Amino acid sequence: MRAWVMVSYGPPEGLALRDVPFPGFKDEGEVLVRVLATSINPADRHNLNLPLLFRKGKGWLKPKSGSIGLDLAGRVEMVGKNVKDIHVGDEVYGVGRGAFGEFAVSDQIELAPKPARLSFEQAAALPIAGITALQGLRDKAQIHAGQRVLVNGASGGVGSFAVQIAGALGAEVSAVCSPQNVEQAKSLGAVRVFDYTREDFTKSGQRYDVIVDLQANHSLAAYRRVLNPNGLLLMIGAGPGSIGRVLPRMLKVMLGTKIVGPRMKFFVASVRTKDLVALKELVDAGKVTPAIDRRYPMDQVPAAMRYLMEGHARGKIVVNV
Repeated sequence: MRAWVMVSYGPPEGLALRDVPFPGFKDEGEVLVRVLATSINPADRHNLNLPLLFRKGKGWLKPKSGSIGLDLAGRVEMVGKNVKDIHVGDEVYGVGRGAFGEFAVSDQIELAPKPARLSFEQAAALPIAGITALQGLRDKAQIHAGQRVLVNGASGGVGSFAVQIAGALGAEVSAVCSPQNVEQAKSLGAVRVFDYTREDFTKSGQRYDVIVDLQANHSLAAYRRVLNPNGLLLMIGAGPGSIGRVLPRMLKVMLGTKIVGPRMKFFVASVRTKDLVALKELVDAGKVTPAIDRRYPMDQVPAAMRYLMEGHARGKIVVNV
């Protein structure tokens, strides 16, 4: 089978498209998926640029395992003997090992039936970004009807889903994005859109119950100024850049909120069947639709990765396998 593998850490030029053996199962609860589409995530970028500090067990100088890619949508080719409710031929979506290849292996708890109204490429845009937005808003922020929510960084993968999911949960949603993405944010359901080149939302006089922050580009004093008493800063990212640059920004915000506030939560999403099913139900109800910026063929994965690194994607970047 053909698959992209990491041959070195660093820029996307460290990826190579090669003929590799079919991936093996680690246990009998796994599933072999014929990948029909995948999408690019910041996690893929960070794995490619992994700082030395985080390489323990992964290869200090070069990657031990070259497999890369997480999001996937496709058809089941084989199931382990302990797999339940998933059968050969099923159309599924979720995450797996080595999704930037023709076949990938997933644990059965990382897959769910593909939303019937979506194409494979649309479904491949959902898993990590969609689940991150869902778990953040529903579970961590516990959004409910009537609340006011602002999404800072509303045009990217997680941000575009956050605008839609907050609206589906009954919130009044405001969005912050660049001028070229204003209309997209409105089309996703934002009732107020701040073009950050023209207006600073922290000086607007508006107050919010929850700020979903994917940029970490304002001071804590500015966030406190626009959050309601006991309002929540939900931190889901810290802007573009390698993990070596993003992590210090995140740690600075987390430490600062412990000392001077506001109330803040940070989390890492976990893609599981029950939440994939919940996301599928939102899609089936017409409340969530993936916003796809660009589509690439499989032989252009490095170009897709470079585009993600530029930090200007309007929604998700999809690769058709």
